[in-house]
Amino acid sequence: MPNLLQLEGPHRGVLRITLHRPEALNALNTALLGELAGVLADAGRDDAIRAVVLTGSRRAFAAGADINEMAERDLVGMLDDPRQRHWAAIARFSKPIVAAINGFTLGGGCELAMHADIRIAGEDAKFGQPEINLGIMPGAGGTQRLVRAVGQALATQMVLTGEPISARRALEAGLISEITQPELTVERATAIAERIAEKAPLAVRLAKEALHKALDTDLATGLRFERHAFTVLAGTADREEGIKAFQEKRRAQFTGR
Repeated sequence: MPNLLQLEGPHRGVLRITLHRPEALNALNTALLGELAGVLADAGRDDAIRAVVLTGSRRAFAAGADINEMAERDLVGMLDDPRQRHWAAIARFSKPIVAAINGFTLGGGCELAMHADIRIAGEDAKFGQPEINLGIMPGAGGTQRLVRAVGQALATQMVLTGEPISARRALEAGLISEITQPELTVERATAIAERIAEKAPLAVRLAKEALHKALDTDLATGLRFERHAFTVLAGTADREEGIKAFQEKRRAQFTGR
């Protein structure tokens, strides 16, 4: 079976992962999701990788789930769907993911984009959850993450009508953080990932986890986690190096210790 991902790097601490099913507009079949979960698991154990850029093609980040594959699964098949394990593994990835998004980002593609920590989109990107048009609904976080990303009103409209939104509307709603020209999307996402890769890895990891807590818990619980993480970092060599570098007016050299 041909590789469904193209990997570049790590360069300057950044691994670039490109979805590569051009004949299917990067539709997310089980094999692709499994390969992505495996690559991220390896990246999580590799100290040379401090951030990941995830992208697709100029035409499509990912146009959805693989409908032909889905059609072969009945109710029992869905209950024992191996894709759920792959989605869970992707969600557990502890290092930052910056998504560089162009073109169609629909269904499972939109759900995959929402697994990223930062999303940069080309001005031609289209975001949507069109599952309702097939008599189904989002099943990989498309309702839960979308509500948290864009709010109840817009998420409800997107899910119940199946109609996509533009990159400009996605920016206004908070689904993405920046819009670029399509030919510059990967370059901009890589620049952001490289900036993150320069930071102290332990601080980045705990900051990412704390930000996720803000969505998953109440304020008091989130604040307790934040303070605990802040305190833990006080015992790291990177904190000592960061403070010393600031005092000495030089660039800090973080080691992840």
